[in-house]
Amino acid sequence: MITVGVTAFQGAVEEHLVAVERALHHLGREGRAVPLRKTLGDVDALIVPGGESTTISALMQKTGMWREILDRAEELPVMGTCAGCILLATEVVDDQVPTLGLMDMAVERNAFGRQNQSFQCMLEVAGFSDPVPGIFIRAPLIRRVGRDCQVLAAMDQGMVMARCRNKLALVFHPELTEDVRIHQYFLNMVED
Repeated sequence: MITVGVTAFQGAVEEHLVAVERALHHLGREGRAVPLRKTLGDVDALIVPGGESTTISALMQKTGMWREILDRAEELPVMGTCAGCILLATEVVDDQVPTLGLMDMAVERNAFGRQNQSFQCMLEVAGFSDPVPGIFIRAPLIRRVGRDCQVLAAMDQGMVMARCRNKLALVFHPELTEDVRIHQYFLNMVED
C-alpha cells in the first residue's frame, strides 16, 4: 500500500490527488493520495504542485514541512511540477527563492512569460513510446543539470523534465491532462 502526499498549499492539489489515484488503478497497485497541510506524516512519496514558489516555500517553512522533507530527503521520492520544480532545484537563476536543493539543477522562473503566454504541446519523454501532453502556465525552465541528473524531456527553449535518483522535476502540469503516464512513472520510482 503506497501513500502519496501532495502538499496542499497552492496549485492543482485536487488534480494531483485524482491523477495519483487513477495512476495507481492503471498500475493495479493499492494505495492512496492524501493532501498535506501541516506535516508529512507517514507518506511513501511526495508531490509538490505548482503555484507561487516563494509562497509555497514560506508555508513549508512555517509548518515545519520544509525540515521534514530535508530530514527524509535521501529516501523520499519527490515530484515537483512547475513551482515544485523550482523548489527542488539547487539554484534559481537571477532570483533569491529559498529552495530545498534536492536536485543539482538551475531553474529560471517564468521563462516562458506571463499567464497569457501559457500554452500546451506534445512532448517526447525518454522511455515513453508516445508523446505526452504538456501544459505550460507561467512555466520555469531547467537551465542546467548536474551529472547525476538525467534530462527526460526538452524543447527548443530548454529542458522541461529531469530526474535525479528518486527526484523528478517537471516545468509543466501533467495533472491537468487525462494522461496519467507521468504519475505512473513517478509511482514506479517509489519501489526503485
